Amino acid sequence: AGINTVMKAPYCEDVRNVGKYEAAFLGVPFDTGTTYRPGTRFGPQAVRRISAVYDSYSVDGAVDLQEELDLCDAGDVFVIPGNIEKTFDQVSMAVSHVYRSGAIPIMVGGDHSLGYPNVRGIAPHIDGNVGIIHFDRHIDMQDMDMDERMHTTPWYWTTNGHESVDFHGTHHSHAHMHDVGLKNCPPKNLVQIGIGGWYGSRPGSEVARERGSSVMTMKDFEELGVAKTAEMALELAWKDAKAVYLSFDIDSIDPGFAPGTGTPEPGGFLPREALELVRLIAREGLCGMEVVEVSPPYDVNDNTAQLACRVILDVLGTLVVEGKLGHRSAVMKD
Repeated sequence: AGINTVMKAPYCEDVRNVGKYEAAFLGVPFDTGTTYRPGTRFGPQAVRRISAVYDSYSVDGAVDLQEELDLCDAGDVFVIPGNIEKTFDQVSMAVSHVYRSGAIPIMVGGDHSLGYPNVRGIAPHIDGNVGIIHFDRHIDMQDMDMDERMHTTPWYWTTNGHESVDFHGTHHSHAHMHDVGLKNCPPKNLVQIGIGGWYGSRPGSEVARERGSSVMTMKDFEELGVAKTAEMALELAWKDAKAVYLSFDIDSIDPGFAPGTGTPEPGGFLPREALELVRLIAREGLCGMEVVEVSPPYDVNDNTAQLACRVILDVLGTLVVEGKLGHRSAVMKD
């Protein structure tokens, strides 16, 4: 009963009041950047719906989000289906507003083209470099796809404005693009985990090699294990950075467990591995996070949406336990 919000959290209908909360769920129902199967525009509502199965207490983490975190659902960004660039502007303004208001933004897409405007809403407000830890089966780092900034391109543009990048070899003459990258997201602080398979990574791999970003394939993960992978990712992302952003593509989890996604690629993480990884990474703090590519039309029993919800809950719970978010100390005094 009642309004369908994530974890039954209060609905912040007037976004001018979002600063009264410590964290804000923000849906971004946009899938025009998809190159294969659409449907991720329904992702935010699916995550909200399945979140009703949970209460706010985790026995694993010994944390109660309802007691220890002021979380709200700020609704969905008003996107423009069919127009990537105008939607990017809408998204960046929305994320920027939430972040500047003092709440940590939690974005749920939507396709992965949103990675760029999501980070663009946060990075300009951080006095220093921003590291990015990106979970995916695809590298998503080519410059253009079908002459647009599709979901195969976000990390190209996020790192494109940094002084270490050879700007002369980049796309900077497209009249429909009024910005071409962020100045404080160095490629050296971009860490991509779980990359592999047979689709979509060749052009981006060349860019990653040229720019010196860090790519940890599934084979690397299998050899290193969970703890070492997280340790290395944190070291690389946080080196000389003031903040780290988490981008989680649900297709990084094997499609046997997460079938509801636009571009499934077998051989991904087990849910237990993925959840342990995000918990370890969240221990050091985050400036924001996104979970993308949940496509309910292809889901089975809401399994994929539930895993997306769990990624968010496990990250928030860890941030609270580690004192990076929420008000645990005040609750403990009571």
